[in-house]
Amino acid sequence: MTDLEAVIGLNKVCDIGGIRLKKLLNYFDKPVNILKATQEKLMAVSGIGPKIADEIHSLNKEDINQELVLAKRYNLKIITTDDQDYPENLKNIPDPPIVLYLKGELKEQDKLSIAIVGSRRASFYGLSSAERFAGDLSNLGFTIVSGMARGIDTYAHRGALKQGNRTIAVMGSGFGHLYPEENKALAEEIARHGAVLSEFPIDERPLRQNFPRRNRVISGLSLGVLVVEAARNSGALITADFALEQAREVFALPGKVDSWNSFGTHELIKQGAKLVSGVRDILEELNLTLPTPRQRDALTASLDESGGSRKQTQKLSADESLLYSIISNQSMPLDEIIEKTNFNVPKVTEILLNLQMKSLIKELPGKQFIRN
Repeated sequence: MTDLEAVIGLNKVCDIGGIRLKKLLNYFDKPVNILKATQEKLMAVSGIGPKIADEIHSLNKEDINQELVLAKRYNLKIITTDDQDYPENLKNIPDPPIVLYLKGELKEQDKLSIAIVGSRRASFYGLSSAERFAGDLSNLGFTIVSGMARGIDTYAHRGALKQGNRTIAVMGSGFGHLYPEENKALAEEIARHGAVLSEFPIDERPLRQNFPRRNRVISGLSLGVLVVEAARNSGALITADFALEQAREVFALPGKVDSWNSFGTHELIKQGAKLVSGVRDILEELNLTLPTPRQRDALTASLDESGGSRKQTQKLSADESLLYSIISNQSMPLDEIIEKTNFNVPKVTEILLNLQMKSLIKELPGKQFIRN
């Protein structure tokens, strides 16, 4: 048995983690020696009780071989903290995953990563903001990290992908139980333009207790975490807590004062998180200069008063262009837009949503619309 196989086996044991593995290696020197040890010797290591010792002792070659067969079936690469591919940012957190299952490719440039997280039940404002920030930051050379959940996570990944840039998704389950199921196509696209990661064995289901562990990896991969929308008990706040423990920066996007989806982000701001209204705030807090011509051009565009609308309008369909030309810098009610376009209500609503997602227009109270 190889050391890699031994670590894959140890990763299938509940509650080992990076800290306990380090203690075991200090005692037994090599992973293969851990699997050969008696239960009595295993329990001589601090933090290894009878339950964990029994699970380690019960591991067999057949279980490990089955995991390797599954990894091949799902086209996964398995890396450990000893591998050159293992992300440097993640390796430096207190409890790094002992194994990462990887679909896609990790690159040196992923050191420059920002996590974008938030509510699964996000508002249009939250979704469009997540997509816009992800697009702007990825154009500056950042890899966008998120958890591939519904809502903010999904739109953060899409924001980077729409610009043809890199993004990394961290799962709270094994690859045999991709969650949520509707994001299977998104996972494949992310793997083509970045990486999908999991520390969980391939057949691990998306159990509730897995997601806080997933969140520490999201923050650990990143230089900072941007929370877009979060209720009081949102899992995004757990990610922010991990970021603080890992000495990462925490950024928060403010929302409406009476929105339950903004209570968490506003609380973060009260506690000292950096209030963010644009990508400039993130760059200043990280004290970063991005010198390549492409990055400089992207930064100029993202900070331009037009909000990049000139570039976006080139990508509009004929119907979107028509509707966009009607909306001006003065607010216009929905009824008037329908009257001027002669489109039916469902079609106008769909086009308005597309223009909002492209950050070209925004909705005001009373179903009024204005250029962004």
